[in-house]
Formats: sequence, C-alpha cells, structure tokens
Amino acid sequence: MENKNFRTWLDDMQLDHPLVIAGPCSAESEEQVLEVAHELKNTDTTVFRAGVWKPRTRPGNFEGNGVKALPWLQKVKEETGLLTAIEIANAQHAKLALEFDIDILWIGARTAVNPFAVQEIAEAIQSTDKIVLVKNPINPDLDLWIGAIERFHKMGVTNLGAIHRGFSSFRKSQYRNIPSWQIPIDLKSKYPTLPIINDPSHICGNREGIFDVSQTALDLKFDGLMIETHCNPDEAWSDAKQQIKPVRLVEIMKDLRIRKPRFEKEESISKLNAFRKEINAKDDQLLETLAERMQIVENIGKAKKERNVAVLQNTRWQEILQNMVEKGEEQGLTKEFIEKIFKAIHQESIAHQEKIING
Repeated sequence: MENKNFRTWLDDMQLDHPLVIAGPCSAESEEQVLEVAHELKNTDTTVFRAGVWKPRTRPGNFEGNGVKALPWLQKVKEETGLLTAIEIANAQHAKLALEFDIDILWIGARTAVNPFAVQEIAEAIQSTDKIVLVKNPINPDLDLWIGAIERFHKMGVTNLGAIHRGFSSFRKSQYRNIPSWQIPIDLKSKYPTLPIINDPSHICGNREGIFDVSQTALDLKFDGLMIETHCNPDEAWSDAKQQIKPVRLVEIMKDLRIRKPRFEKEESISKLNAFRKEINAKDDQLLETLAERMQIVENIGKAKKERNVAVLQNTRWQEILQNMVEKGEEQGLTKEFIEKIFKAIHQESIAHQEKIING
C-alpha cells in the first residue's frame, strides 16, 4: 500500500515544527468553539479538532452536540483559516462531515476495532480526497490497525494517515492508555510513507504528562501531534483532566526539541557504529543464552514426562519472576520491562515442555 498524497501535503507545508492538530475534546457551544479556535489561530496549530459525536463508555454522559455543531466548525475555518477535523463513527457521520466540508476525518479507537463499522464508513466516503486518519484500535493489535487502514485504501481513499493514541490495558499504569511504542514503530516500518500522528492527550489521560509523551513521539519521528486544548479545561464537559490551555500548548511547542534524523559528522558516525557493534555482540550473546536456557527447559520437560508431572509449576514460576524483578530493579531495569521479558520466556518454555510431554 502506497500513501503519498497526505505525505506530499505535509512536505509541501514546509513546517518548521510537527503538524499540530489542537482543539477541545468536545464542541460544547458555538461560543466555546470559536473562542478556542481564535486562541489557537496564532499558534503552531494547523488543524482545529473538536468532538462532535462523542462515543462514551456509559450512557448519560455528554455525547456531543452532533450535527448542530458542524456549522460552528465552518465558522472556525471562515474566521481563522484553520483546517477542521472531527471523529466519525458511522456512515451517516461520514456523509454529514463531507456535506459540511470538514477537512480531516478521523476514525476513533472504538470504531477501528470493528471491521464492519470501518467498511461501512469506507464505502460511504469512497474515493474522497479528504484526509482520513485511523486511530489505533483500543487493543494492541497491529493487524487490526493495518486492516482498518487498508479498507479505506481499497475504497479509493488515498489521503491516509494513522493516529497513535495508546492501548487499553488491565494493568495499572501511569498512562490512561499504554503507548506500547513498538506497535506504531512496526506500522511505520511496514508503511514508511504513511504519516503517523501522536495523541498524547489520550495516552496520558492527564495534562501533566503531555510534554514528555510528545517529546518521545518526536524522538521516534512521528509526523505530528493531536493535543486536546480548551480555554477552561477544568470546566470541560468531557475529559477535563487531559486538556490544556492554548497558552500551555504554545509553551510545549516552544520547549519540544526536534532531533536531527541522523548523525552528520564522520567522527560521531564512527562512534555510533562502534556502539552498534557492541549491541550486536550483546544481542548474539542473548540469543545464545536463551537457546542454552531452552535446552535446560527441554531437559526439565523430559524429567516431568518420565514422572507424569504437570508442566506449570506456579509456585516455582512466581519465585523466578519475583527474584528477576528484584535483581532487575537493582540494575536500573523497570519492573514492567522485566515482567514482560520473563513472561515471554516463560510462555516459550511452557511451549517447549508441552511439545516434549505431548509429543
């Protein structure tokens, strides 16, 4: 899948900063929408976003003003020159967005997880030249994310991009939605021309972490940021904790550092290559150690088979995990990282033993 139109548009903009999509979580009133838009007009913001239809977890919460809010976005474009962007969740939303000449349409995480809904929207806007951005599904499934993007491409929508807003998890975390950075990195590797926007507001769930997540996204060469911005965020009708004031957006954009894409001086390149050789050697050692460990695991599996013992020994496993977490933290490694690594090793160990016992 080639995607050059949105990429070309970004390149033609010749911005000296990442693309900024900003605006309130919800379009609460015409006055509120225009107030925020005029505050953003003289910032680095290129696109004004606002939630017109709000998919809420439980009924009874504010679910957006719907079609009534679309003329307000038309006024934003007329009065400020900012482009406009809204979320669409079904074919009717899509048709109305086109009718009111919304510039950018994005597919939310709850919609992206449903292939039927995505296909319905793709058919409703087939061959449109509008920019369509697909947020990652709520669960960490790269294939599902790619599938949603491909559905639009197959319907002739070529102005495509992705939005990384983090992934739901049952684990307690500092994030509202865990970023799992490797997933958007894998998406970028598979489709190098596909622009990817980061949504630090939904990743953090609070305004305090927005700068750090935005900086990480830029360090990973994301193409832009979608940041929820409100003139009175504490009084917002939805997601108040994760919205910032326009003046804070200006501060964030000023403080963010745009990294060079690569080393430029020959001396620096030589030093980097030396470090990379060290990494390669360590990686080779890791693989050899893991292979040796699996050989021991297979010997344990043979012993269990001889004595008709169950594969899973939960007490032993919990002892290993706790011990590794403690040792890892002593060496500056996070608990989350150690648990992820050793759970993967444990899963592979179980698979090896199962093959021996049942083979």
